[in-house]
Order: sequence, then structure tokens, then C-alpha cells
Amino acid sequence: MFLYILIPLLPLLSFVILGLFGHAIREKAHWIAIPAISLSFALSVLTTLKVAGGESVYADLYTWIDSGHFKVSIGFQIDRLTAVMLLLVTVVSALVNIYSIGYMRGDRGYARFFACVSLFSFSMLMLVMSNNFLQLYVFWEAVGLCSYLLISHWYERKSACDAATKAFVVNRIGDFSFGLGILLIFLTFGSLDYQTVFDQAAGHQGTVVNLLGWLGGHWEVGALTLIALLLFVGAMGKSAQLPLHVWLPDAMEGPTPISALIHAATMVTAGVFMLARTHVLYTLSPLAMAIVVIVGGMTAVFAAMIALTQMDIKRIVAYSTVSQLGYMVMACGVGAFSAGIFHLMTHGAFKALLFLTAGSVIHALNGEQDLRKMGGLKSSMPVTYWTFLIGAAALAGIFPFAGFFSKDAILLQAFHHGPLGASFALVGLVTVLLTAFYSFRIIFRVFHGEPTSLARHAHESPWSMTLPLVILAGLSVIVGWIPIMEFLAPVFGASGASAHAASGAIFLEAFSTMAALSGVALAFFLYIRHPEIPARLAQGALYRFSLHKGYVDEFYDRWIVQPTVNLASALWRQVDVWVIDGAVNGIARLTRDGASTLRRLQTGQLQHYALTMAVGAVLMMTYLFMF
Repeated sequence: MFLYILIPLLPLLSFVILGLFGHAIREKAHWIAIPAISLSFALSVLTTLKVAGGESVYADLYTWIDSGHFKVSIGFQIDRLTAVMLLLVTVVSALVNIYSIGYMRGDRGYARFFACVSLFSFSMLMLVMSNNFLQLYVFWEAVGLCSYLLISHWYERKSACDAATKAFVVNRIGDFSFGLGILLIFLTFGSLDYQTVFDQAAGHQGTVVNLLGWLGGHWEVGALTLIALLLFVGAMGKSAQLPLHVWLPDAMEGPTPISALIHAATMVTAGVFMLARTHVLYTLSPLAMAIVVIVGGMTAVFAAMIALTQMDIKRIVAYSTVSQLGYMVMACGVGAFSAGIFHLMTHGAFKALLFLTAGSVIHALNGEQDLRKMGGLKSSMPVTYWTFLIGAAALAGIFPFAGFFSKDAILLQAFHHGPLGASFALVGLVTVLLTAFYSFRIIFRVFHGEPTSLARHAHESPWSMTLPLVILAGLSVIVGWIPIMEFLAPVFGASGASAHAASGAIFLEAFSTMAALSGVALAFFLYIRHPEIPARLAQGALYRFSLHKGYVDEFYDRWIVQPTVNLASALWRQVDVWVIDGAVNGIARLTRDGASTLRRLQTGQLQHYALTMAVGAVLMMTYLFMF
């Protein structure tokens, strides 16, 4: 057990040391953070080998809360799903830490940055190792806190603070629903322990909840369906699904290594992991599964459409993350949980690679992120170019790169999941074409063509930045060939393990490859052969719709943010100023005026006091004689 405890404990120890002594350690902070997360990675590898050999752990370390029927412990669940997530979190975190040595050099918050990254890693590791819903929720909130701290790392920039606040507020919506779901789990099952809940789940299929009972009405909903939907809204916030996706692209205001960590291994993967961990609940609710499919499929194609026209290199990759998360959520909705986690793993490799290569470009161009100011970087940044090309090919789903295997596994199982799944599998194929197009649009605009004035002075990044790129490029090929779905079969069942052997697999892979290559060819045609065409297309309504991100932010600002601000202002003027302040100030004025009146009785002259006593005595005598 001590082996498993050390995995999250080492990053926590790094956070404590850097938090207490970071002001003294300063530019040596990475010598604390990197060994800690590297040891966690090594222990995660040992854990995976143990789990593969048949060992599993479900144990409580100590009782956290014991009050009546409410009992919660701090404990661990170590199974194959946990092992896969441990590998993903620790390897990406370790590479991001190494990369940050060069990228964050000279930053005045250097030690603070590594301290927060260590806390981020600890929180995510504890989240995936949890064996009960309350522990899951606590560290679900902890990763949200860490993302807030890291997005606003450069807090002197208003845009960074606004982005962090936006991420925090949007996630409050999902997290509130997530909390309600956990409360309903306790009310339904009398426990928050995973094993207890999952073992009893089938017996509660007939349990209903009257949503209007407190109003005297009657609207019954299945308890399992309501629990699944409440939890899913939490996943929509964390994993940036429509319509709660708006925080993730703005999170690019944080340092690029943090963008890679959030998008590839930590915060956004938490929602997909939660869906996979609670798959027992979802498979018992067809309605919840259908909603998951619809939201995931719509998110995948919508985010891909937005990425087509964006000019900020990091923002394009960010919308790509939203789209790929839609794929994973859609996979969970069709019951292909193994395929969803498989894509989560492959995505973790190539998305971390794409963000870090984008960061390498930004670093070489002195912070510039606009595609229009880039070009011709292939010769001056060969390592960055070739690794970015591998990452883009993996994202596009081109054979033999990792994304080809995981994306096709999702599409294949969706095609075999009835009319709804087949419909969204077609949507997924369209998304493949769009993904390939915007991925290679970046390559053709950034690395090909004539060098811009800014690009002429670019140079390759230092080894601390290029080494993680080479490792991630290798993983972007290798991970796709690892039989992760077969490894996960004991967790989710064998249905997802034989995806490539199912009927129609070869035809689907052919169509998917054709879609990806068509996207690459279209990007080449528009940005290499005829670069004048995109300028003409920019006048169209669809182009403007994509450029303005579907006007979702504008909709929220007009119909939610501004009305809320106006209501708050009105309440402040009418309630705070007139009622609350008026009552407090009125009491103060009453006290002051009453004191001013009574003060006149205190003249300090003896004859006045004698007269008052005489009058009082006469009145008392009169009262006594009369009554």
C-alpha cells in the first residue's frame, strides 16, 4: 500500500517544499518538482505491471467523516482504469516540468509555477485513485483551484485574470450540479462508496424521484437517470462540452506548459474519467446515454468548425481539444468506454505535443501567437517542425499514428450502436476532415511559405524544450499500437476489446483515412497553392460565424452576464442602499436625534433638577390619591 501512497504523496511533498521555501530556492525549483513527479511516474509503471499481473486494491486508509449513517473514508481504488490514468498524468506532468525549465526561465514566479504544477499533479492523482464520491468531489474541486491559479500565473495581465475568473465561474455551474448528483447518490444508496453504489445500482432501476414534490406537483424521474445527468453536467464543465466549453479556449492566457497540462492530462480529462468510472450508472439509463452521445457529437463538430478560422495558434489547438473531448464523451455515450479511454490516452500524447510545439514556436517568436505573423519556420526550427507534423498527423487520424486507431475505434462502435450512434458516427467522419484541415492549416501557415520579418530571426528551442517534444512524438506513434482496449476489458467488459475485428472496420478505416487526407489536401490547396482564396472566403457568413466562435460568448454576455450585472446593480441600489443601509442609517439617526432631545434635560442647573423632582413628586402623589 505504501507504494501507492507515494505516487500522489511525492508531488504533494514537492508543493509543500516549494510553497514554504520557494522564495529561497527560486530558479532551482525544478530540481524539486521534476524528481518528485519522475519518481511518481516510475511508481506508476510498477503499479501498472502489478495490475496487469492481476493485482488490484480497494482499501480505506482512514475514516474521514463518521456521523450517524454518513461515513466516508480516504481511500484508494487501484484497477486497470486507474493504472492507465496514473501513467497519463505522471508522464505528461514530468515532460511538462522538464519543458518548463526552458520556457519559464527568468520568470519571476518560477518557483510558484512549479509549486502549483506539483499541486495540480497531486490533485489529479488523488482524483483518479479515489474510491468514493466525496473524495472524488474534493479533488475535482482541487484541480479547478489549481487551474485557476495557473491560468492567472501572470496575474499582472488583466486578460489572464479574466480568463481564470471565467474558468472558475463556468465550472461552478457544472460543479454545483455534480455536488447535487453526489447528494442524490447518498440519498438513494445511503453510501458514497464506489463498490456499495455500483453493487446496488441495478436494484434501483425502479427508484424514482419526484422533482416537483416540494411544490406540491408531480414529475417523476428515474433516480439513476437523474444522478447520471447531474454528474454529466459536472463533466460538461470540466471537460468543456457544449454549452460549458467557453472557458477552455480563454485558458490559453496561462503559460503554454500549463495549457498542455490542462488539455492533455489533468483538468479536462477528469470529466471523461468520471464517466468511465461511473459507467455502471450510465449503462442503466438509456436516456442519459443518449444525451451524452448528442452533447459529445455536437461538441466535436462545433468546436472543429470554430478552429477552422482562428488566428491564434494556441486557440486553434484549444478548440481542437474541445472537439476531441467531444469524441471521448460520444464514445462513452455509445457504451464504448474502453475506446473513449483509449482516445484519452492517445490524445494526451499528441495534444501535449501540439501545445508544447506551439509553445516552442511562440518562444522563438518572442511571444507572438498570431498565424498571420508567422511563416517559413521549417528550416530554422527543424525539430519543432517534424514533431509538430507528427502531432498533427496523429490528431488528424492518419495511419500509422496513434489517433488513427483510437478515433476509428470510437467511430466503429458508434456505427454499431443503433440509428443515433450511426448518425453521430457520420458527424464524427465530417469532424475528421475538419480536424485534418485546421491541423495542417497551422503547418502550412507557420512552417511553409516565405519567412516573415519576425520569423527570420527565429531559432530552435533549447534541449530542455525539444527533448520532451521528441519523447511525445514517439509516444504519439507508439501509444496507438498498445492494446489499451484489451487491457481495460476487465473493467468495462469485452465489448470494446474487439472493435477492430467487428464487421465494417476496414471500410470505416478507409473512409476515415480518405476524410483525413482530403482535409490535408484542402489545406494544401488553400494555403500553399491558392493563398488568396481564404481572404475571399472571409467575407462569407459561415466564415464570420466560425471566426466569432459561433457567437456563444456574445450570447452569454447579452442574455446572461449583462442582465445579471444589471440585476445586481438594481438590487444594490434598491436593497443595499435603501433597505439595508437605510435601516442601519435610520437607527443611527433615530439614536442621534433621540439623544439630542434627551440632552436638553441635562442643563447642569440645580434649580431645574429640583423643579423636575418636585413635579415628579406631585405627579406621583396625584396618581396615588386618584387610583
